[in-house]
Amino acid sequence: ADVYKMISRGDTLGVFQLESSGFREILKKLKPDCLEDIVAAVALYRPGPLEGGMVDDFIERKHGRKKVEYPHPSLEGILKDTYGVIVYQEQVMQIAQVLAGYSLGRADLLRRAMGKKKKEIMDAEKAGFVEGALGLKIDAKIADSVFDLMAFFAGYGFNRSHSAAYGWITYQTAYLKYHYPHEFMAGLMSCDADNIDNIVKFIGEARSMGLTVERPDVNESLSDFSVNPRIASSEPATKKRG
Repeated sequence: ADVYKMISRGDTLGVFQLESSGFREILKKLKPDCLEDIVAAVALYRPGPLEGGMVDDFIERKHGRKKVEYPHPSLEGILKDTYGVIVYQEQVMQIAQVLAGYSLGRADLLRRAMGKKKKEIMDAEKAGFVEGALGLKIDAKIADSVFDLMAFFAGYGFNRSHSAAYGWITYQTAYLKYHYPHEFMAGLMSCDADNIDNIVKFIGEARSMGLTVERPDVNESLSDFSVNPRIASSEPATKKRG
């Protein structure tokens, strides 16, 4: 829980994927409290969803300021983790399976067609989708509206498997920053040792976390940034933990 609180404060400088100022501002609004929220945030922080209002919609629904609604009751299991918002390409495929009886192979072809936005292909796909929905006793108007909704979101949809892998690494690096701040910051600065601008930025971040950053010492310094056990043991590094 403490790691998610740190992320929700936007204290994510050095954390994989969450470093930019824009992303940190979104985290303060979103206040993620589970891995699914981080996975979704990684998928949504792109020009399309940001400009299309999907990010704001996601945040409002998460915090109960906007009602979570599903295009059809049968889609709740697919869209529950994303508060009724179609975020991932895999969700488009699952909706086609559940609502129109598509096989996974055919659903993947539909996903590709939606991504290309070719009218003649889309018209043919829409007719097939509605026909499949009718076969499952889904009202044609609902099928029609869901197809249009899928087509809209498919243009912004991200690959969930990709986003989940990124999100997991994001959480791991955030965990290290919170629980092992000295080691994390030393490793971070060692990786960017040839970038003076980043080193200055990370030194400032370390100090704001309550860590002491010493000057190079011919008797104590190693070739990379390292942790001085004598000093680290006396620093709780709690200034940013809240």
